[in-house]
Amino acid sequence: MDQRIINLYDEYTHKPLSREVFLKKLALITGSMALALSLTPLLESNTAKAATIAEDDDELDTETISYEVNGITMFAYTAKPKKRMNMGGVLVIHENRGLNDHIRDVTRRAAKAGYMAMAPDALSESGGTPANEDEARKLIGELDQKMNLANFSNTVEFLRARKECNRKVGCVGFCWGGGLANQLAVNLPKLNAAVAFYGRQPDTVDVPNIKSPIQLHYAGLDERINAGIPAFEEALKKAGTSYELYLYEGVNHAFHNDTSEARYNAYAALTAWKRTLDFFELNLK
Repeated sequence: MDQRIINLYDEYTHKPLSREVFLKKLALITGSMALALSLTPLLESNTAKAATIAEDDDELDTETISYEVNGITMFAYTAKPKKRMNMGGVLVIHENRGLNDHIRDVTRRAAKAGYMAMAPDALSESGGTPANEDEARKLIGELDQKMNLANFSNTVEFLRARKECNRKVGCVGFCWGGGLANQLAVNLPKLNAAVAFYGRQPDTVDVPNIKSPIQLHYAGLDERINAGIPAFEEALKKAGTSYELYLYEGVNHAFHNDTSEARYNAYAALTAWKRTLDFFELNLK
């Protein structure tokens, strides 16, 4: 697919552009509105492809739970191996489209690897993630960042206190969630591991606050996010932070999301996920 189309879609989902403006710009690239409309399903999430591990997998227990933090009721999807205790905890942090079927599936993947996995919904206070992705992105953009960080920070401790957990907790976030994973590493000295997929980097002055080992995954074609890599890596080295950084050449932002046909890259996604699980094996078990 024409890289200009991928870049435009990234602009649409992160600036954001209105859908009307996005489609008009896409039509200029493709040559017609009809062709533009035919391409959008390849760019947007296809929920039919979201489940690589079935909700009713006979090795897992899954449920949606509620819990109180900072005076609000949070909702989260959880998955864990059946009849297991003393597991590391993994917080799965969604993209800027909210808690959806893809993130639930990623949560089950973490559980399959032997973890007590939990995916909070950042939009809990407004009733949860809406089905319309444009509306979800709008609501994510309106969140109070300090309060949201506090909600997720308290959720880390909630997960740590679960009876199934061995008191070691890490996080993995994607896109918007990758940026939040970096912020949790900055703000939670007791975090045991943080993994960020194509996430916004923290301010370099805050990097010395990172006490947990971190793992960073970036897409080679993701100019918007990659612009922050050099300063971040320099700060990590200067602070003596334990980190791993991987750049996957020739792939796009959101390469791990297998519900977006145009941006998904199987090799990069599977390699990055294996590295993530190896990282958690080292730090959470």
